[in-house]
Amino acid sequence: MTEKIFRNYLEIKNQDDLREVDKPSASYSVKLANPNDFQLNKFFYKNIGRNYQWVDRLVWTDLNWVDYVSNKNLFTYILKDQNEIAGYFELLLNQSNKEAEIAYFGILEEYFGKKLGSYLLSEAIKESFRMKSLRVWAHTCSLDHKNALGNYMSRGMKIFKSETLFR
Repeated sequence: MTEKIFRNYLEIKNQDDLREVDKPSASYSVKLANPNDFQLNKFFYKNIGRNYQWVDRLVWTDLNWVDYVSNKNLFTYILKDQNEIAGYFELLLNQSNKEAEIAYFGILEEYFGKKLGSYLLSEAIKESFRMKSLRVWAHTCSLDHKNALGNYMSRGMKIFKSETLFR
């Protein structure tokens, strides 16, 4: 049986277009993971991705993960609720064309329903512009959280490309 998947690519080109969501509570913080820790990226990929069929990297060895997080243009940010991890995003910076891709983004399931997705996406976009990006982009698909596309668009991102995939 063939499954139809709808993928949308979104962008925002000006920080003034960002419809920011404030931090829902003082207990939350977003900080750059420094130094990069492949175990952290691997943990989030597996635990957030299991609900959305993120499967490409499940076959990766630890060496693959180390290589990935060693990319000097990859920046991983962690959302914490006091000292507990709650979510993350990865930014891939392309310095030559001054773009940032929100490569991965998600909230752990136990933190759903707390408006953290909107806040975390606001932080991802703001951080991308702080890195002197002229364009921030991401993609989402019909396998992602039901609120994903709406969240991107509510933050001011616009669809620039759509496609239908079959698997």
